[in-house]
Amino acid sequence: MGPALSLEGWRPPAAPGRVEIAGRFCRLEPLTIAHAAALHAANSLDADGGMWDYMAYGPFDDGEEYRTWVERQARSDDPLFFAIVDVAGGAPVGVASYLRIDRPNGVIEVGHLAYSPRLQRTPAATEAMYLMMRHAFELGYRRYEWKCNARNAKSRAAAERLGFTFEGVFRQHMVVKGRSRDTAWYAILDSEWPRIRTGFEHWLDPGNFDPDGRQRRSLVACRGTLGAQS
Repeated sequence: MGPALSLEGWRPPAAPGRVEIAGRFCRLEPLTIAHAAALHAANSLDADGGMWDYMAYGPFDDGEEYRTWVERQARSDDPLFFAIVDVAGGAPVGVASYLRIDRPNGVIEVGHLAYSPRLQRTPAATEAMYLMMRHAFELGYRRYEWKCNARNAKSRAAAERLGFTFEGVFRQHMVVKGRSRDTAWYAILDSEWPRIRTGFEHWLDPGNFDPDGRQRRSLVACRGTLGAQS
């Protein structure tokens, strides 16, 4: 193993703030109690509660219980929650957060993804993750993490599709809802971000969608044509 890489000129980034982050398909708004009713309505379309299977909380029995949860999370700086608002419909359809914000080391994680059926498998779902990545790297973070239950095949596939690199499994890492959880770790480094960013930009380009809104080329294909060093 060679000498440690010099970080001359690097400075710890600012903490992400409660700012609006706008895209073409979605808009990220700092989570507030005003989002609670519409989010609960969207989440309620998940009839079997499957979107909560690997979360440490949920499903919620009623709107008031969910409102209480939103009120508590809206006051938090870490995790820092955002509502994902569908631009076309104007309503919040999911949430996501930054968490484990480690400014001295330039490390930040994305998590607490609760995508309602109105958001799942839409361009907005992908764009929301792009917007959060872009904001973190523009602030100066060096490492952007994604962690999930190692049994959560959908989350692991999503991480790989989005460009994260698998780094291993922490065995018996947590206890969630009375069950032992092994945690799969993924990350994107700042040195990898330019290529991943360009792949997102190509995928999100209006020309990549047909008149019915279907993608012409997959995100993986858009990223794969760039070459390892581009």
